[in-house]
Amino acid sequence: MVQTQDMEQMQKRVDEYISQFKEGYFSPLSMLARFTEEIGELAREINHQYGEKPKKSNEKENSIEAELGDLLFVMMCFANSQNIDLTEAFEQTMQKIETRDHDRWTRKENKEDS
Repeated sequence: MVQTQDMEQMQKRVDEYISQFKEGYFSPLSMLARFTEEIGELAREINHQYGEKPKKSNEKENSIEAELGDLLFVMMCFANSQNIDLTEAFEQTMQKIETRDHDRWTRKENKEDS
C-alpha cells in the first residue's frame, strides 16, 4: 500500500533525492525544457488512448498516470530549485480561481434542491 503524503512531504522527498548528487537541480531553462518534454510525452499518451494515433507495435507500454507522475516530479524539482512552496502556490491559485470564476460555469443542482 502506498503511503499518502502531502505536498510538503513530497517536495522534501524530491529534495532529499536530488541533494544526494553533486549536480543538484538543473538550471531553470533545462528544467523548463524537461517539463516541456514531459508534457509532450503526456500528449502522446493521451493521443494514443483517445486520439486517432494508435501506438506502434514496437512502442513500450505507458500510461497517463505515469506521465502525470513524471510531470509532478519535474514540477517539484523546479519549485524546489526556486524555493517555491507548492502548497502555498496552489492555495493562491485556488483563491484566484474560486473568486474570478465563481459565477462563470453552470452549477450542478443539489439533490436536496430537486
